[in-house]
Amino acid sequence: MILLVGINAKYIHSNLGVYCIQAYARKHGIKEEDFQIKEYTINQDVDFILGDIYLQKPEMIGFSCYIWNIDFVTEITRELKKIMPDVPIWLGGPEVSYDCDMQLKKYPWIDGIIAGEGEITFYEMINYYKSLRVDGGSSEGPAALSDINGIVYRDGEDVVINSERERMCMDDIPFPYTEDAGFDIKSLENRIIYYETSRGCPYGCSYCLSSVDKKVRFRRWELVERELKFFLDMRVPQVKFVDRTFNCDHEHTMRIWKYINENDNGVTNFHFELSAELLTDEEIDYVSGLRPGLVQFEIGVQTANSETLKAIHRNPDLTVLKQKVAKIREKRNIHQHLDLIVGLPYEDYESFRNSYNTVYGMKPDQLQLGFLKVLKGSPIYYDREKFGIVYQDRAPYEVLFTNWISYGEVLRLKRVEDMTERYYNSLQFEASLPFMVSFFETPFDFFMSLGDYYHEMGYEGIHQSRLKNYEILLEFAIKLCDIDDEKQDILEQLIIYDLYARENLKNRPKFIKWQSEINKDEVREFYKTEEQSHKYLSGYDGNDWKQLHRMTHLQQFEIDVLKYIETGIIENNKSRLLFDYKNRNPLDYQAQIYPV
Repeated sequence: MILLVGINAKYIHSNLGVYCIQAYARKHGIKEEDFQIKEYTINQDVDFILGDIYLQKPEMIGFSCYIWNIDFVTEITRELKKIMPDVPIWLGGPEVSYDCDMQLKKYPWIDGIIAGEGEITFYEMINYYKSLRVDGGSSEGPAALSDINGIVYRDGEDVVINSERERMCMDDIPFPYTEDAGFDIKSLENRIIYYETSRGCPYGCSYCLSSVDKKVRFRRWELVERELKFFLDMRVPQVKFVDRTFNCDHEHTMRIWKYINENDNGVTNFHFELSAELLTDEEIDYVSGLRPGLVQFEIGVQTANSETLKAIHRNPDLTVLKQKVAKIREKRNIHQHLDLIVGLPYEDYESFRNSYNTVYGMKPDQLQLGFLKVLKGSPIYYDREKFGIVYQDRAPYEVLFTNWISYGEVLRLKRVEDMTERYYNSLQFEASLPFMVSFFETPFDFFMSLGDYYHEMGYEGIHQSRLKNYEILLEFAIKLCDIDDEKQDILEQLIIYDLYARENLKNRPKFIKWQSEINKDEVREFYKTEEQSHKYLSGYDGNDWKQLHRMTHLQQFEIDVLKYIETGIIENNKSRLLFDYKNRNPLDYQAQIYPV
């Protein structure tokens, strides 16, 4: 039996690459007893994985390699070769497809590498190893490894590089998620499902490996339509498209968006990575009418520095990009995730500060700070000395410093990344975060100052609970922002709002001094009236007023919190808010909140 192993970064991830190889093999007659796949994660124990693979008794083992798992894969394969010295071990995937001959010199226990797309090549490899059996097995496979394109392998002391494998037609790749492909979709019940309708990218961003393959190949619409129907019929929670620039073709884009809209099941979310500046008015107008939560967009801004954009072969008009992002945001029905990269050419600390503030001002739902990865084979890999880019030798080859930014500054920007994740991307500080940012010249300065405070207080690098993050924020405000009692009361009210927007707390946090309670008789009267009229709470039929009280929360504030969130203006008007946890916002999962 031939075994193909996928090792993911987290359990919630899945490995589309090995699924496609399995589907292709099954379609072309390879039976389950001849070929299987196994998935693990980098968080699992090495000894467990070694034992599990050993017990499969494979004749040959292949590993799918990426920057996030290559160190783990090499550790496992080194030990496997000791346990199973006669079993050939092959690597494949983007992390080893560039300088395959050098990879074999680096890993002397590896027998060969599959370079580039693996569906056809691995199928031929299966048949080759089947043909070596001496028990009357199939003899239909290639007579020798030299007959298989797209591989690099050892022949005694020599390393042999075969001819490249031609790019596949996308229509020839079977849909991997059906029983015919050897797959049980229920196995991905709590994991992300990845899907591709194209390969290649027409753009040449220098930090990206996709820039190497500029010819975009699309899957035929009839196949895409059938596969989208499968996802919708199965009511999977999320489908993440891995197409590198999803909206590079208008007709392809609109067909998919129209289909998922017209067949929306009310459950499935579709994630797209796209270029905002390419979006047409027609496309934006169309998606503005989609169900909130049906789609989400990941948009790579990377930098606001025009010289940097030119150096990395990107030429977006930032004014146009801002306008597109703002127009998408108007209807508040689409989650937008905007990206920045630290360590690009010509981007120093102050330039990145400006880039951060520029993207923050676009009000994305999430702001992702990435650190440049110098990927072998990418254009920036060849320009690394020109730009003075020094990076880690170990995967994921992350930038250490450049001609423009020092290692110390990179470390400080790591703090900004951490604080952005905790306090912005968590979507749990909708009211308290803008209030805190208002004490600083720019949002970047707030996150940097808060990150420095975490570092100085010894909080850095420690996973804190959500409540602890609120407590530290209040502590930071009192100690470093020198807020008076009135502003502290306001901040504590905003924290209370943020807490109840997420969770029906039974006990108010001890670090909150501000108190405001509604008379119990008023609360009882409100819920008794709501039991009869359901003026605010829908979907609670059959629940009496006591149950409604337990399932929701009614809170009084001394300020108009909703007006503050909308306008940034603090008004000392008492307000009562009802937090409905059954009907949540699909974009940020916060409770629906009604002014009472």
